Amino acid sequence: MVVLQGYVAKPISTILQHGLRHKIGRTTVRLMSVDNVALNPASGFDWLFNSAPSFYINGDNVKVINEPSEFYNTLKANISKARNRVTLASLYLGTGTLEQDLVSCIKDRLLHSKKANSDFKVSVLLDHTRGSRGKSSSSRTMLLPLLRDFPDNTKFSFFHTPELRGLLRRIVPEKYNETIGVSHLKVYLTDDSFIISGANLSNDYFTNRQDRYILVENSPKVADFFDDLVKTVSDLSLELQKDGRTFLNPTSSPHPFRDWDGGKLYKQTANLKVKNFINNWTERSRSAVETTEGDTLIFPLLQMGPLGITQDEQVTSRIFQDAPKGSRSYLATGYFNLTPRYLKDILKAQGYYDVLCAHPLANGFYKAGGIIGGIPDAFTQFAKEFYQQVNESRQTERITLQEYLRSQWTFHAKGLWYIPPFEHLPNLTLIGSPNFGHRSLKRDLENQTVLVTNNVRLREQLRHEYDHVYKYAVKVAGETFESHERRVPLWARIVSGLTRSFF
Repeated sequence: MVVLQGYVAKPISTILQHGLRHKIGRTTVRLMSVDNVALNPASGFDWLFNSAPSFYINGDNVKVINEPSEFYNTLKANISKARNRVTLASLYLGTGTLEQDLVSCIKDRLLHSKKANSDFKVSVLLDHTRGSRGKSSSSRTMLLPLLRDFPDNTKFSFFHTPELRGLLRRIVPEKYNETIGVSHLKVYLTDDSFIISGANLSNDYFTNRQDRYILVENSPKVADFFDDLVKTVSDLSLELQKDGRTFLNPTSSPHPFRDWDGGKLYKQTANLKVKNFINNWTERSRSAVETTEGDTLIFPLLQMGPLGITQDEQVTSRIFQDAPKGSRSYLATGYFNLTPRYLKDILKAQGYYDVLCAHPLANGFYKAGGIIGGIPDAFTQFAKEFYQQVNESRQTERITLQEYLRSQWTFHAKGLWYIPPFEHLPNLTLIGSPNFGHRSLKRDLENQTVLVTNNVRLREQLRHEYDHVYKYAVKVAGETFESHERRVPLWARIVSGLTRSFF
C-alpha cells in the first residue's frame, strides 16, 4: 500500500497505472511508498497505458546482449532447452552454415518432443518476397525438411504485402520487389522467454553486423502476446506446403494480391484483425494490473502502414517531442532517413539528442552491385540534409550527429535510450525493428517495444549498451560531407530525392 501522513491510498498496482499522484481537495500531492519513492517505473510516461498493452515484469529477468555471436548462441541455447514452443518472426532466414545449424537445433527439439509424445510447436513467420529469394536455396528450402518430417508440429508462414500485385508483381524483378514492402517483424521466442531485437536470422547478424538484443526470461504473459502476434499475422499470410509452394488457408483473410479490388478488402480485413488483436491484449493487460507488480514495464507497439496501423508512430512521436530540458536521448538507426514528423519532433524538443547512423563503410549495401550500390550515397545525402537543418536552426549544441565506423563491421542497431534530467542512467529504451524512416512507417510491418524501468541493475546494463555502440562513433562536422570520398554524385542525389519513401 501507499501512505501519506496516515492516509491509505489505492492498491499500489492501480496507482502504478495512473501515476504516483493523488488529489486531496484542491491540492495534488505526490505519493511515496514507505519502501521506495520510485515505485512507478513509468513515472513521466503514464500516458503509455492508454496507448498500448502493458506488462509488468521483474527487471532482474532482463539481460542486455551486446554482441551478435552472443545473440546467436543464446538463441540456439534457448531453442535447445525449449519444452513447449519455438516462435520466430524475421525478415528472412539465411542459407549458410550457421543458419543450417540453427535449423538443426530446431529439428533436434522436434525429434525429442516426438519421442516424448509432447505437443511441441514451432511457428515461423517470414517475408514472402525476401524469404523466397533464390532458386536453388532460400528460406523456404531451409524450412521445408522440417515441415515434411514434422507436419503436425510446424507451421511456416510468409507474409506477402498487398501493395505488390498485378503488373507490378510481374515486372519488378526479384531482389528489387522487396522495396515495395515487407514483413520486418522480429520475434525470437522460446517457451516463456524471448529476445527483443532488430536483427535478422542470417550469418552477418550472427557475426559482424552490430544490432541490439534484449533477453527477457520467465515472462509468460508478454511471451503469450508475441506468440499471438505471430499467429495473427500468420493468419494473414501464405503458408508453406510440403511441395514447396505457398498457399493461403481458405479460412484466412482475402488473398493479399489476387483480388481485383486493389487489395482493398484484404487491407480492411487485416486492419480489423490487427486492431482487434491490439484491443484484446490492451484489455487483458488492464484487467491484470490489480494483481501484477514489477519494477519494469513493457509496452509492445505495432506499425503496419499498408494495413492502416500506426500505433508505433504515435507513441514514438510523443516520446521524441516530450523530451524535456536537461534530458538526453541517444537515437540510433542503421538506415538514417527520418520522416518529416520525427524530424520536427526532435527539432522542437528541449532535451539533448545524440543521433547515431551508419558510416557509408558500415552500410550493409556498401560495394553492392548495380543501382543498389548507390544506397550508401542516398543515406549520406539524408544525413547531410539533417545536419544542415540542425545547423540552420542553430541547434548544434543540443543535437549532434555521429556515424558508426568499425573495421569489417556493418551497423544495423536501432532504437533509443532516454536519460531523465539530473540523472545519469537511462530509464527508457525503444528497441525493435523500425528504423524511424519512411518505409518503416508506410511500407513495412514493424514491431517495437518500449521498456521502462527503475531497476538499477537493468539501467546500468542499458548505459553499458549505448556506451558499447557509441564506442565506435565518429562525430559529424561540416567538413565531413565536403571530402572527395563523401561527395554524393548528382544522379544519386536526384534518385534519392525521388525514391525517398522507399528507404
